[in-house]
Amino acid sequence: MKPIRLMVVDDHSLFRRGLVALLAQDDRFVVLHEAADAGDAMRCVGRDKPDLILLDNHMPGVRGVDAIAGLKEVAPDVRILMLTVSENEKDLSAALKAGADGYLLKTIDSEDLGESIMKVFQGVSVVSPEMTTKLVAAFRGGAAAPASPGSRGGADPGTDSARVDGLAMLSVREREILTLIARGAANKVIARELDIAETTVKIHVQHILRKLNLSSRVQAAVYATGQGVI
Repeated sequence: MKPIRLMVVDDHSLFRRGLVALLAQDDRFVVLHEAADAGDAMRCVGRDKPDLILLDNHMPGVRGVDAIAGLKEVAPDVRILMLTVSENEKDLSAALKAGADGYLLKTIDSEDLGESIMKVFQGVSVVSPEMTTKLVAAFRGGAAAPASPGSRGGADPGTDSARVDGLAMLSVREREILTLIARGAANKVIARELDIAETTVKIHVQHILRKLNLSSRVQAAVYATGQGVI
């Protein structure tokens, strides 16, 4: 397996350099670029084409959560994993709505960080355990943040009517897949569990996101958890 190509975006130079040095010790990863702000990351993401971006939130200029949509536009296939000190539910909600693939606190252990990067790269959503309760509350509408310019339009998935209508539109197979997504299963695992092709799973996931007016698997997982699907 080729090393996962990373970009580290954080304005605190000491933390950023320490993180880069830590990741360099793991053969699973290679850091292509380190940036001190979202502007630098935006300029380099198209050139470097990283597989995954570790993105801080509170930086000078453009905040991390506000840069997600732009980064995804330049590099649609890139995974974005927030790595921040912010335990604010509004930041969490805004990040997930903008399309972040995970949200971790900087208090995470180094081993857990490595495993989390691997999961996100494989398409599994990750959120720090400390943020789980806030995550569910945010998508129930109690702490919903305004949608970012890059987020999908339409009804707020945190409203009761949107949730009920969305579930009603899902087929039996799509509900099965949504349940497995909420349990953290990657597409390969879902395909094996349901005895279908992985490409078929990807198509179902796209349909689920469209019907629920969501933009990422992590949003789908949160949605399913909040609805008691699992």
